[in-house]
Amino acid sequence: NYKKAEFNFSKSNTLIVGPNTSGKTNLIEAVFYLGFGKSFRTDKDEQAIRFGEEVARLSAQLNNSIKLEVVIASGVATGGVSKKKFMINGVNKRRIDFVGNLLSVLFSPLDLDMIIGSPSLRRNFLNNVLEATDIEYRTAHLEFTKGLRQRNALLDRARETGVRDERQFEYWDNILINTGEVVIQKREEFIKFINNSQKDIFDFMMIYDKSIISKERLLQYKEQELGAGVTLVGPHRDDFSIRMYPNKNSPNQSESKESELKDVKFFGSRGQQRLVILQLKLIEIEFIEQKIGERPILLLDDIFSELDSSHINLVLDIINKQQTIITTTHKEFVPKRILEKVKVIELGEKI
Repeated sequence: NYKKAEFNFSKSNTLIVGPNTSGKTNLIEAVFYLGFGKSFRTDKDEQAIRFGEEVARLSAQLNNSIKLEVVIASGVATGGVSKKKFMINGVNKRRIDFVGNLLSVLFSPLDLDMIIGSPSLRRNFLNNVLEATDIEYRTAHLEFTKGLRQRNALLDRARETGVRDERQFEYWDNILINTGEVVIQKREEFIKFINNSQKDIFDFMMIYDKSIISKERLLQYKEQELGAGVTLVGPHRDDFSIRMYPNKNSPNQSESKESELKDVKFFGSRGQQRLVILQLKLIEIEFIEQKIGERPILLLDDIFSELDSSHINLVLDIINKQQTIITTTHKEFVPKRILEKVKVIELGEKI
């Protein structure tokens, strides 16, 4: 909903205040987009473009003299599919080289979908964090995705024609196996970090349901893949679940067997699911700081409607540890001790 707007943020805390539909979440989305090269709200880039327009442009001037820009052009503008252009200090860059210059961690009402939604949302969480902090993961995941697309095209052709060229499959199989192993290893390391981290808000264990890719497994699923026309094993089929301990107050939670843990998706209340996400986001901040040596921007979108007062206070206790941007519909929701120390940006109903 922004035709043209410019915002200056505090180095510490900024509060974005405005009624619903005024553009608070769009502003948060823009910051996220400049860090990750994609939206957290949609997989379709065209949906980030203002209604009636063909192009959207985002830019950010960072305090280390880096200027980031993203241009999103609709299919109408390009005469085909939508396209994105990434630039650093005016020089065109690939997304793989653009990502990671403006790291952020987002806590949003939409995050609950990660627990209750499809496996792709949980894989997106892993991908976002690891692509932003690990160039080896970023490269391997990109190559795996390209290879997967080519192999699926071969499978689709083989299904239609009944002819399977084993030499072509061997080439793409090797690429998927080599890059897939890196992706799975890096995901395992991140999940191990999560499980070993201190959890003061809500204790849980993340269980990684990995889809190992190897020559043996590809051979095992050869006939099923030919019938389906898609690759059935590999990290693109990964998932994870978040399990809570059966007795929250038990002193021996660490001794609980995995089979005794309860999946938060099915057994957790909505309030517990929110706390899991909040705890996960705080761990994400620590992981990013450990990997790159500085804390990411914390983006808090409408937390005052999502959390109770005690847990809001837990979040507010950490906002001074990094640059933080908070959105809310009413300043009255924000504790006075915080309001006195933040820069306030007020949005009207229309931009």
